Amino acid sequence: MIKIHPTADVSPKARIGDGTKIWNQAQVRENCEIGSECNIGKDVYIDFDVKIGNRVKIQNGVSVYHGVVIEDDVFMGPHCITTNDLFPRSWVSEFAVRKTLIKRGASVSAGAILVCGITVGEYAMIGAGAVVTKDVPSHALVVGNPARVIGFVCKCGQRVSEGTKEGANVVFACKKCKEKTSVPFSIYEKVSEKK
Repeated sequence: MIKIHPTADVSPKARIGDGTKIWNQAQVRENCEIGSECNIGKDVYIDFDVKIGNRVKIQNGVSVYHGVVIEDDVFMGPHCITTNDLFPRSWVSEFAVRKTLIKRGASVSAGAILVCGITVGEYAMIGAGAVVTKDVPSHALVVGNPARVIGFVCKCGQRVSEGTKEGANVVFACKKCKEKTSVPFSIYEKVSEKK
């Protein structure tokens, strides 16, 4: 069953999956696709043609603009923002939308800004207030302005360390859930050099 708060503005042309909840004063524009079991918080703005997967949690005050695709199991923290125009001008009526992809299981923390034209990798963790201007590798932990990779996280969200090189990858065992996380050595090496 879909639950839409009476103050939410949901286009009749939007497609909403079963079990999704859309809270007060959220706006969901036309031709938007939202999967099942999602939670769309208060004051969220979802632009036209946006695609959102299943079990996505979008916290209060988030803006998701045209050109953004959010895969399954993504968390978008309060007041984070996506963009879609690298060179905005008030007098330009048409602009080239730069697409942004947020892959499965990624988390974007409160107040982070995703500058358009990037991909956030699977299970990556974007720190609070980060300004992301380039692609984020899978399982990467990024912070700052501009955002930089400072480490890696497990699928469960815990930071991992003490990896072992296995072929072209570095493999980490999570101390919390015991699951193994694999990161390409070429990416791990760049982070290690900055320490």
